[in-house]
Amino acid sequence: MGALDQKVALITGGSRGIGRAIAETFLREGARVAICSRNEAPNDLAPAILRVTANVGRAEDVTRLVDAVTHEFGRIDILVNNAGTNIAFGPALSFGEAQFDKMVETNLKSAWRLTQAIAPGMCERGWGSIINIASISGLRPQHQSLLYSMTKAALIMMTQSYAVELAPRGVRVNAIAPGLIRTRMSEAFWKDEASGARFFGGQPIPRLGQPEDVAAVALLLAGDGGSFITGQTLVVDGGRLLP
Repeated sequence: MGALDQKVALITGGSRGIGRAIAETFLREGARVAICSRNEAPNDLAPAILRVTANVGRAEDVTRLVDAVTHEFGRIDILVNNAGTNIAFGPALSFGEAQFDKMVETNLKSAWRLTQAIAPGMCERGWGSIINIASISGLRPQHQSLLYSMTKAALIMMTQSYAVELAPRGVRVNAIAPGLIRTRMSEAFWKDEASGARFFGGQPIPRLGQPEDVAAVALLLAGDGGSFITGQTLVVDGGRLLP
């Protein structure tokens, strides 16, 4: 028996990187898994994973996504808000309103919309786990990433606020704050040896993080092993934030 036997999990941004690692880990642990991505998911995903093409930055796509997963599996027990973007990289004074709105819509409002849609059912059943993928940039500002850091910091506070209200109804809400992880979005930071040495060479664990490192923590938070954990932001960064 797996740690998530018969649980139903929805992972946004689940076609690659951290989201895909979480989806595959949950599937191995017995969960029925659905993912969404803006583009068609790759063909090498496990056939058992339900794939829905959806842009979580759009309210109508969120509604269609929740309806599709609920129709297929009957309910959603675990929600992983992993979808995110960083389209605005540069000096803080260079960003425009359109970039601000896009970052909030994708990184923050999508998690709020999905939680508002899915958490009531979890509360009715008396069990649920919501996991928000934040970033260490939400704990300390990332240079030239004002909007990314801002949205991830807000996601952490959203996590804590939901946790306080939903825990008495059986729903735990936590966040994971990865450091530098080998994903397409972070490729500029690790793609060559010089970049890698600059960004993770001084970490107590001096290596690039892997999506599976984050997935292992998500598994803890999703299942009964994390039954006494809520409102927390678990940092997965190889010790980078240590003094």
